[in-house]
Amino acid sequence: MLTLLQIIVAIILIVLVLLQERGGGLGALGGGGGAGMPYETRRGIGKLLFWGTIVSAVVFVVLSVLNLIY
Repeated sequence: MLTLLQIIVAIILIVLVLLQERGGGLGALGGGGGAGMPYETRRGIGKLLFWGTIVSAVVFVVLSVLNLIY
């Protein structure tokens, strides 16, 4: 049962990561992909995707640990 939940959460996590904007990846670390601002405020659907990604990542890690224990 835990494995099935982990697979479902993994698929949700992959979809959420792919739906996020492309400008904030590793290229932004080197100075690319920005308009001169060090960060920008997340609004609307971007904020929802951001927090959904964090929550699903935490759920995935918890399920992984529980899967190791049981």
